[in-house]
Amino acid sequence: MDHPGPPRFVAVGESIQLAPRDPEPDATYEWRVRSAPASSTVELPNEKPVVEFVPDAAGTYELELTAPDQTHRLTVRAFPGELAPAGRPAGESGVSGNSGQQSGSARPVGESGGVSGSGSGTHSAGGGSGRPRVQLHGSIEGDELVVRADPQPHPDSDTDRDDVVVEFLLDDRDNVDEDTVHAEGWELRIPTSAVGDRVRIHGVAVADAYSVPDSIEFVREALPDGGRSGNAIGASETAHADDDGVVRETGFEVVRPNDPPQWATEVTLYEVYVRGFTSNERRDGDGSESVFERIEGRLDYLADLGVDCLWLTPVLENDHAPHGYNITDFFSIADDLGDREDYEAFVEAAHDRGMKVLFDLVLNHSARDHPFFRDAYKNPESAYYDWYDWQDSGEPETYFDWEYIANWNFENLAVRRHLLDAVDTWFEVADGFRCDMAWAVPDTFWRELRDRVKARDPEFLLLDETIPYIADFHDGMFDMHFDTTLYFTLRQVGRGDAGAESILDAVEQRTTVGFPPHAAFMLYIENHDETRYLVECGDDAAKAAAGALVTLPGVPMLYGGQELGQQGRRDAIAWDDARSEFREHYARLLDLREEVPALGPQGALERIDYGADTDRAVAFARERDGESYVCVLNFGESPATVTLDDRRVDATDLVAGESLATADGLEVDHVAVFRSQ
Repeated sequence: MDHPGPPRFVAVGESIQLAPRDPEPDATYEWRVRSAPASSTVELPNEKPVVEFVPDAAGTYELELTAPDQTHRLTVRAFPGELAPAGRPAGESGVSGNSGQQSGSARPVGESGGVSGSGSGTHSAGGGSGRPRVQLHGSIEGDELVVRADPQPHPDSDTDRDDVVVEFLLDDRDNVDEDTVHAEGWELRIPTSAVGDRVRIHGVAVADAYSVPDSIEFVREALPDGGRSGNAIGASETAHADDDGVVRETGFEVVRPNDPPQWATEVTLYEVYVRGFTSNERRDGDGSESVFERIEGRLDYLADLGVDCLWLTPVLENDHAPHGYNITDFFSIADDLGDREDYEAFVEAAHDRGMKVLFDLVLNHSARDHPFFRDAYKNPESAYYDWYDWQDSGEPETYFDWEYIANWNFENLAVRRHLLDAVDTWFEVADGFRCDMAWAVPDTFWRELRDRVKARDPEFLLLDETIPYIADFHDGMFDMHFDTTLYFTLRQVGRGDAGAESILDAVEQRTTVGFPPHAAFMLYIENHDETRYLVECGDDAAKAAAGALVTLPGVPMLYGGQELGQQGRRDAIAWDDARSEFREHYARLLDLREEVPALGPQGALERIDYGADTDRAVAFARERDGESYVCVLNFGESPATVTLDDRRVDATDLVAGESLATADGLEVDHVAVFRSQ
């Protein structure tokens, strides 16, 4: 199937990439503008399969892709240029490759990043007050499919909610009689008789800027090109389903494709640096165990800690850099770790303990030791020369002068085919992909990858590493995002360069930059690219930061050894020298997150009035189903005394299991959680 995917929303002057899906590398593809606004003069290059499209007038464009199977149509809605979200890299609309921050495996040792903040769609200079947000909800009412939008203006906007406009587009891939569709205000209705096997509706909110789009699907049966499998209802049955998927009356299932898998929002993640996690351990017998077998030997420990999802750093054949991100074979397990059978046995052992496994997917580049690159380097006659991006100097394109990798050329369909085949290979033996350097791969590829894997497993997780995070990456690409803003803020607070209250600003920035309410975030304070938090910020701040991971909204991630007080970034874990105070601290915090639903993904975050004798302490509330808890974090070296102006709480700290009441208030060492009365 060559169809280029869902309709696109863009502003005049922004560029979007267009590409066929599931391509035949040797086939001929051609794009053309079938219809455009009257004032547009835009044209597309001839006989190029992958092109950039920049609308020159506001309105709706209908593009055509002539492909080997048939001619496909793609709708593009272009808003006036002044509605483009500010802060986005110039000329780009949801296109990867534009972060400009260090990311991935090759950051120089000792660097932990610089400033807080994202710039991901905030609307400052250039007019307006920022991006609105929208969420679509679907239901079936009688013989109609109904979509209702829930738009919200930007928090700093003067626009009333009632004045936010919502625009809908039907997916060009679906067989729908558009003359029967009725849209008015925030609602769209389609007679069930006008729909074939499926209809997808995409919506965007428009105020000071246009929002990240959202989507709803109505499905009669499972389909091979991005549909939900296994739980759709046959059209001959009578059942009714709202967008929670609960069956009630009619032959449709209602799906929210941009929601993350529920399991993924409830786990505790743990990053395993595969070549250091067990390398310092004494081996029994003849020492013939594979690395995967040795890591398997630690699974019970991780399960006892409360870990239920593992992210393994890359496990594919590479140029022998220990981090593994310079890949030389995208289809083979690295010899020094074991073989595919060993890897699959490890995944099965993790599953036996109720753990999910994320595969670290590296798609932006290959190693310069990759045989394709070695053949292509300084050899324009090579069959692989056009597989890479080249500088005028003849050297490969890369980022940050990384000298051991070379960027793929995603305009080459053979590259896309090669990497899609790799995706298909490793999808079979993972529960999700952690997508390395997501910002450096075109969004068209991520959109195709998402539809490809979700068609076979809707519960498959896609987690993007993008520094800084980008709100548009929740538009049909990823389920969960590294919360880079909170990471940098926690570093600033830990060093004493910012007050603890700023961590609440960091969480709220998700809304400020335009992430939709259904976006999920991974919380972290360190990983294999970063100096250990306790080395940079000290033990006291590290214990408070651990508290932040489990009390703030998001999915906590621990980097191997973090819970043991490990100091080396990529050193072998010093299991025999583990600091029990850290191990016990993390274990109790993770247990508490399981015990208190308000700390989980459905718990709301609320600012509260409080007093503290230091700006290194912060208090906030988490609430769910009428249950409320006050959380206090203290990043200072001395206990903080906190008073709550308008809240009564049980002074018993649920972390320590003892009362923290004093004559002056609540005295908190590092982290405390109190039940509201």
